[in-house]
Amino acid sequence: MKTQEITNNSKAFHLPDGSVYTISMSSQRDESWNSTLFAANNSWETDPAIVMGKRIVSNGHNNNLPTIIRKIMDRSNIGPGILKRKIGLQYGDGPFLYKDYLDEENEKIIRKPVRHAEIEAWLKSWDADRYIEIVTTEFMYVEGFYTRLYRNRATRIGGQGKIVKLEPVLNTWARLGWPDHPEKRLENVKSIFVGDFENDCMRSGITAFPTFDKRDPFKDKVTMMYSNLYSFSRSFYPVPSYYGTLNWLSTASEIPDIIKYLTDNGIAAAFHIHSPKGYWDDKKQKLEETFSSETDAQIDARLRDIKDQLFRSIANALAGKENAGKFIETVDFYDHEGNLCQWKIEPIDQKIKDFIEAQVKVSEKADSAATSGMGLNPSLANLVTNNSFSGGSQQLYAAKFHILTDVNIPERIIFEAINTAIEINWPGTEIKMGFSRKAMMREDEVSPSKRFTEQV
Repeated sequence: MKTQEITNNSKAFHLPDGSVYTISMSSQRDESWNSTLFAANNSWETDPAIVMGKRIVSNGHNNNLPTIIRKIMDRSNIGPGILKRKIGLQYGDGPFLYKDYLDEENEKIIRKPVRHAEIEAWLKSWDADRYIEIVTTEFMYVEGFYTRLYRNRATRIGGQGKIVKLEPVLNTWARLGWPDHPEKRLENVKSIFVGDFENDCMRSGITAFPTFDKRDPFKDKVTMMYSNLYSFSRSFYPVPSYYGTLNWLSTASEIPDIIKYLTDNGIAAAFHIHSPKGYWDDKKQKLEETFSSETDAQIDARLRDIKDQLFRSIANALAGKENAGKFIETVDFYDHEGNLCQWKIEPIDQKIKDFIEAQVKVSEKADSAATSGMGLNPSLANLVTNNSFSGGSQQLYAAKFHILTDVNIPERIIFEAINTAIEINWPGTEIKMGFSRKAMMREDEVSPSKRFTEQV
């Protein structure tokens, strides 16, 4: 039996009878997550992990959950697109400064945009737009992110302290330090470590930063903050909402490779070639006349070489998508007894159509499961469900519902570090930063003259 690798987790087995079987499996190497991701004891927060002599809180089995998610998303055809759509819905028209006002008449809180030259100059000085873009993406993928905060030097000479800039740190480059307090809580973490944890910090080394303390913000020159969405019964890191769909995403990513393999190689074993005995008898007779001094074994060997060469050329003509449109010419003849001798090439029904249809159904199920797990309506993810595409009204109401229910808490977390810094640097202003969004309206609710100016 011949074994051929299709992907890291899929292989094809060629049996002696000519049949081919494809099997998808989970690797047992360190980067594999399938065998341990849904283990009964899947809490990686039980004990500290030791990296370069430092006690840290492991983020995932083998301390590599961010890397695993990145690898799965790199191969997924829908995961990154869904998350980008969520990022776009979250971002809206972009960040803006505002104040909250109470509308007593209508009993609701209104955000009113404000201008503040000093705060705007401060945001521009450290490229706040880029920071917001990075931390929003990090949050949407793993529901948590790190910020490094730098203070000025004025406090050393009795001047006014100020946070001069914020800097994002990627999840692959930071881990929480293990708390000394017996109660495992994020609030008890006193240090955050930075290094190339994807490669065990072997080349980068590891650097410790004290966690940011809002009660004493200028105690240390550089501090770090971890902002995250709390996950039920998790002490430190959140578990992404789509954690349970990673299996589906990984399975769906294997399907295109399997179908490609069948396209490139499967047709070669899909034909049964009948060759007339009289043809080979005539070939053998001519070989015996040409090589009269050779033994029967030598003549048979020459005949086998001719067969191999002929069938190899036929196989090359039949196999592979690049050979579509080629044809094979054969000549029928009669033997000495008047019997018709002819070549036949008959296709073998391998039920490839049924197999591919089954794979497509698995892929569609994976798409649906992934979209639900990521918290996005299929109509907003541009997915075709049940052979139908969502109309404009469905997308509009899905978008409105998403904005009403799924953007407020993430926005508060995304701007946690910025709004904390604004409150410390400009106390009493009550200015905050958030995402601006226009109210979405149906086409028939807007006059023709304002359709291109008032709608999102």
